Amino acid sequence: MENKKRLTKAIVLIIISAFCFAVMNLCVSMSGDIPVIQKTFFRNLFAMMIASGAMIKNRHYILPKKGERFGVFARSIAGFLGMLGNFYALSSLRVADASLLNKMSPFFAIIFSIFLLREIPDKVQIICIITAFAGAMFVLKPGFLNAQLIPAIAGFAGGACAGLAYTFVRKLTSRGTDGYYIVFFFSAFSTLCAAPALIFDYSPMTLSQLLFLIGAGIAAAGGQFAITACYSYAPAREVSIYDYTQIIFAGMLGFVFKNEIPDLFSFIGYFIIIAAALIMFLYNNRPKKQV
Repeated sequence: MENKKRLTKAIVLIIISAFCFAVMNLCVSMSGDIPVIQKTFFRNLFAMMIASGAMIKNRHYILPKKGERFGVFARSIAGFLGMLGNFYALSSLRVADASLLNKMSPFFAIIFSIFLLREIPDKVQIICIITAFAGAMFVLKPGFLNAQLIPAIAGFAGGACAGLAYTFVRKLTSRGTDGYYIVFFFSAFSTLCAAPALIFDYSPMTLSQLLFLIGAGIAAAGGQFAITACYSYAPAREVSIYDYTQIIFAGMLGFVFKNEIPDLFSFIGYFIIIAAALIMFLYNNRPKKQV
């Protein structure tokens, strides 16, 4: 019964996270023609300010403890690179397409879990991962005449980095690291990494652009708190399918606010990847045979 309660909490949290990240992606896309590094800075600055509240309330240490250092730095570096890839993709792709490529992260999380958590996938899981990669090709639409190929590849690479970051989140929380500290350190790290680039590549913003980036930071903080808490309750293999509700949220928000309608190949890619995720979810949660 306790495991069922933890799983239910994880499912609710990952759906909340999916909605928050869909809102974040919409806000980043709506912020217009601003350098990616500038979007990254402001998105993390406001997320860091929100996470600081939890740090102050709990009187938490700022620098990581000796046993946490590698994990929090690795999570932050991977997350920062993943964010750059995602934001670059959002500058050229539909919100739903960019979100879908970023949602390759659960499949990458399973791959990275092999090396970091010693969680070995079986044949069915491997087939699902390969199928998901095939589906991503419909969204990537590889070809020399595809002007959106580079942003699509950036979004795909961003999903890989996000998968690595979430694997470290799982590893850290399983060892007792506080979720709000992981969010704070990642936001602070990303803000500091992005800040120097603004000296050379800063673009003046309108009030509406600033408000969109503030909204992105608030939504991102909510998404990070939710996803971090989620992975502390259940492993990725049990809840990852629900993360794909972000594609639904992103599609709805993109249609309502930007009048975006995905093309046929994107819809095929959505179907293949979500179907692969659903099969993997059902397989991972099938009743175990008692010996």
